[in-house]
Amino acid sequence: MKIFPRVGAGLLVTSVAVLALGTGSGGAARECEGLQVCVPIAGPWVVVPTASSARRPEVQFHLSCPRNYVVGGTDAELSQRGIDVGFLGRLGSPVNPGITTARAAVFVGTFTGSNARGPTFRPYVGCIPASGGGGRVPTAANVVRPGEPAARRVRTVRVRPGSTTVTARCNANERLVGAYHAFAFSMRRPPSASLVASVSGSRSVSGSRVVVRVRGDAELQDVRAVVQVQAVCARVR
Repeated sequence: MKIFPRVGAGLLVTSVAVLALGTGSGGAARECEGLQVCVPIAGPWVVVPTASSARRPEVQFHLSCPRNYVVGGTDAELSQRGIDVGFLGRLGSPVNPGITTARAAVFVGTFTGSNARGPTFRPYVGCIPASGGGGRVPTAANVVRPGEPAARRVRTVRVRPGSTTVTARCNANERLVGAYHAFAFSMRRPPSASLVASVSGSRSVSGSRVVVRVRGDAELQDVRAVVQVQAVCARVR
C-alpha cells in the first residue's frame, strides 16, 4: 500500500456533528464534503512521536466505518502546525471509494517541526454505503496485479493509571510483517503536553505477536486514554 495524498494541512475551524469514540467533535472536519449520503466518524486525539533527527518517527492509527460502509472522505484536525498527516490507500483506477479505500482508513502522522509541545492529530472519516468497485483490467503474462497481501489485526484498549500489557497477534495461518502502536485521547480539545506525557509504552515482537507494555500516570484517572496495537499480518503460503 502507498501513502495517499495528505489531508488536514491547516487547523480546522468550522463545525459538524459527528459520531465519535466517546466524544463529540471539537471543530470542523470536511470528511463528508461533497458526499450526498455520509456518516461522519471522529477519532480520538492521536499522539505523534517526536525526534530531532532527520529520520522522523511516524504513528499509524486505524479508524473504521460501521459495517456495510466504506471510507468516502477523510480529514484531520491538528493540535499544532508541523504535523504531517496522510492515510494509506490501495492502488486501482479510478481513485474512488471502494477501490482506493475500504471499511477502515489507516492514518499516518509525522511531526516535522522543531518545537514539540505534545503534538496530536484527530482523524476523521466520512462513511458511505458500500457498493461494487470498478471493472477488472486484464493482466499481462508473468505480471501480478496489486492486491491486499497483508491484513491488520488491531486491539484498542483503555489506558488507566498503572502498568499493563496489550497484545495483538496474527492468526494461525499468518506471519507477522509489521508492528505499530499509538496512544490517543478521546476529548473535545487537544490534550495538554502534560497529559500526552502521562502515557508511555515500549513495543516488542515475539513470534506472531506484538506486545506493548504500557504505563499510565495518575493524571489519567478522569481521562479516557487508549492504546491501539496493530499487527500487520501476511498469509503463510
